Amino acid sequence: MMKKLIVISIFCGLLLPNFSFAQPIQPPENLEEAKELGQKALETGQKELPSILEKIWQGEVLPFWQKMWDWFQKNIWQPYIEPPLKTEIEKRKPVIEEEFQKEKEETKESAKTEVVPALKSLWERFMELIK
Repeated sequence: MMKKLIVISIFCGLLLPNFSFAQPIQPPENLEEAKELGQKALETGQKELPSILEKIWQGEVLPFWQKMWDWFQKNIWQPYIEPPLKTEIEKRKPVIEEEFQKEKEETKESAKTEVVPALKSLWERFMELIK
């Protein structure tokens, strides 16, 4: 305990005098200085902010969400959701294929009854314009 206290006091004794050399920030004396300071801050922000945000996004945000996604996949999706989902898909697969075939036939029929006559009438109109 005593050793820790001595180390901390030596550390503080070495660092604290260095803080006295730090100069305080002077507030602007007039509006022109404030305007120039603001413009410099805006220019610096416009130049550096996109790269800073990109570094934060690539270095911290994406890895965090990737870890969350990996954990979800490993601990929740694979043991609890995927097996029942696969069995349900296999049960419904024949019904879905039948429905797909019915939809396909209905689409072919509607194309014959609706689209082809509309194209013929359009073609007839075009021919009338040419004549």
